[in-house]
Parts: sequence; structure tokens; C-alpha cells
Amino acid sequence: MSLAPGTKLGPYEIVAPLGAGGMGEVYRARDTRLERDVAIKILPPLFSTDPVRKQRFEREAKTISSLNHPNICTLHDVGHQDGIDYLVMECVEGETLAKGLEKGALPLEQVLKYGMQIADALDKAHRSGVVHRDLKPGNIMLTPAGTKLLDFGLAKPAVPLAAAATLTAAVKQSPVTEQGTILGTFQYMSPEQIEGKELDARSDIFSLGAVLYEMQTGQRAFPGKSQLSVASAILEKEPAPISSVKPMTPPALDHAVKKCLAKLPDERWQSAGDLASELKWMAESSSSSASVSAASSGASFRGPLAWKIAAFGLFAIAAFLGYLHWRDVQSSSQTQVVRAFINAPEKTRFNFTGDTAGPMTVSPDGTRLVFSAGGFLWVRSLSETSPRRLEGTQGATFPFWSPDGRFIGSSVDGKLKIMDISGAPPVTLCDAPDLRGASWGADGTIL
Repeated sequence: MSLAPGTKLGPYEIVAPLGAGGMGEVYRARDTRLERDVAIKILPPLFSTDPVRKQRFEREAKTISSLNHPNICTLHDVGHQDGIDYLVMECVEGETLAKGLEKGALPLEQVLKYGMQIADALDKAHRSGVVHRDLKPGNIMLTPAGTKLLDFGLAKPAVPLAAAATLTAAVKQSPVTEQGTILGTFQYMSPEQIEGKELDARSDIFSLGAVLYEMQTGQRAFPGKSQLSVASAILEKEPAPISSVKPMTPPALDHAVKKCLAKLPDERWQSAGDLASELKWMAESSSSSASVSAASSGASFRGPLAWKIAAFGLFAIAAFLGYLHWRDVQSSSQTQVVRAFINAPEKTRFNFTGDTAGPMTVSPDGTRLVFSAGGFLWVRSLSETSPRRLEGTQGATFPFWSPDGRFIGSSVDGKLKIMDISGAPPVTLCDAPDLRGASWGADGTIL
């Protein structure tokens, strides 16, 4: 059903269409009493023809209209006229998260900010006994002030997925909903929702985990080419760890999202408030764990030899002082003393100085060394007798450690690269000509 501009629904005058989908058509309208713009959603006929669903809808609408939260789209009114059921909502300016994700993953700072706001809004609703049941990027609006959740608590009952025949029938019998829309909804359903079970607040937490995963990686947690393959992935498969898709992701975020996506509700976060607190802590402790800040004084290291010598001298002094500090800390906290004699790997020479240097660098916990020899980087544990060559590091110079000792950064052919010491291939972060060492801060920033 399409409404022409000027059509009246009670005191509301239709201005223009805003969109359409499986849950009806949405229009911009004018509230002629209060002289304000509103959004009106025309609901499908099933809300009028199914008494049980209509009663449930009206009950939830009353509850949602009482929710007062900056990240929940306000429900102003419900109405019925000439066989048409409609909702009157706050008119939100902006774009949906789904539209924003078409450009790719979001910056970590936005992921944490938006995730915290969504989780806080969910917590508010859950405490009022309302479950969203259709949390997905298409129902999240991005505004200059943050996020707004749409269709809150007015979402649709889950579609049981009994067999492929059922899925095929669902597509053929739903002409108002394109298959892509159905798939998009399925991508964020919880396992219990796919199975047609009764849902509680923890189903929304699973859906939020899928949304967070996509915001951080730019990829869906459970991809698939059909409803059946998506449903199967949600029920049986684990998504790839976020850190494997985006290596600079803070481990805390990887853990938080993984916990959201647990198959069993009892193994997830038990409240959206707990998740919101976790995301808030991450946002406060790190403005951006995935960002890289390059600082330059504007001076080039290609200057006179005297400047190079002075710079190397300062670097050596700083490294020596750092070693003394580490030694003092170690000696004050424990009596164990480690002495090691280190030879260059067989048929190689150490590269400690010069433009292709790799000064020996101690890991933050003091248990491993990284150095350059024979044109490659090598890692040696002080508890072992021989070093291990890091493949993919040919030509790498001036290595430095991540705070947790899991990654090593270095300069390779004018690029700043990082790699997992377990052996994963290096990842290029940015251009870094004349890089001669760096500092990897506790918040993930590389200077």
C-alpha cells in the first residue's frame, strides 16, 4: 500500500516516502497539531487480521512508548484508520549503520562508542521486559549525536527453520520482502531464534555481537549464500577471530564479541549492561587500539653523518637505561638471574648498526630477544639455546615489541609492518620511510 503526499492519517499528513521493507512502509509526515516532523510506519495487514499479534503489538507499544533513552527512537503514537495500522515515531536524521558499513569497517573508536550506546539502550529496554528480536545494522541509525535504535520491541517473531523446503517456501510466499532482506535478518539471528524457541534478552546480545563483529571487521560473522547456509553457520560454526581479520584489534574486544556469540545463552553476557560496561572500559582505556600515529619532527635522517651518529648514540643510551631499569625491576621482584651467551645464527652475522640494522631488543616481559642477522629477523627465548628465524622478514630492520610481547613491528622497504611471533605473515600498516625504531604504547598506538 502506497500513500500519496497529502494523505491524512488522523492528525498526521504524509509528506514523502522514506523506505519500505518486510515490516511495512515508512513515510515522513507532519504532525499538524504539534507542528513537527514525524516518521509513520504503515504496518502489514497481518497485524490487523491476527488478534493475538495485534494484542501483543499494542501491549509492547505501550511499554516502548514509556522508554526514555537517548539511543532509542521514541514512539509517539499508534493509530488505526480505514483498515490501516500505523506507528508514529521520532523522525531521525542520518543514515543506517547498514548504509555506513557499505563503505567498510568502522574505526575502533566508533565501534566502541556505538556498541556502548546500543548495549546501554538494550539494557534499558530489557529491564522493562522488552526484547528487540530484530537487532541488525538496518535497524540502527547513525546520527551526529550517536546511534538510534529503530523498531525497538516491535520486531517480528522468529521464523522456524525446519528444512530447506521451509526456507524455499518462505521466500516464495513473502513477495513484499526481497531475499536479500531475509538473508540480512538471518545473518544476525541467535541460534535459539533460528530454532523458533522462546527468546529472552540474551538473544539480543548475540545479535549485537554479530553487529559489533561486522563494524570492526567489515565482514559478517556468519556469511552464506542461502538462508540454509547462514542458519547452519549460526548453529554450528564459530566465526573467525576478529584479530585474525584485523590484527590490531584489542584482545579485550575480541573476547567481548566472542562471548556475545556463544551458542548457548548461558555462556553469553547475561545482561546488556555488563557488555556496555566492558565496552565503556575499553573506550576509556584506549581511544583507538587499531590506530597508528606517525610522528615526525620534519627533519630527515638523510642529514650529515654527525646527526646519524648522535641519533644512534641517543638510541643506544636509551636502550641501555631501559635495560638497567628492567634489570632492577627483575632483581627486586625475584632472585632468579638469567645469563646467556648469544651467537649469531650459523652462517650469518649480526646487523646491529647502519641503515640496515636490527638492534637486539628485549621483549617487555624480559624473556625473549629479537635481532637482525643475515637479512632476516630472529627471535630467541632466553630459556633456549638457538634462535628462530621469522619467515617473511627479509630486509626487515629496527624491530620493536608490542606491549604484550605477541607482535613485532619493523621497517621493510619503507613500510611499517607488524607480525605475530607465532609465524603469521607480516601485515603492512602504513608508509614509513627512514623508520629507525618505534614505540608501541599500551593503548595500541605506535609512535
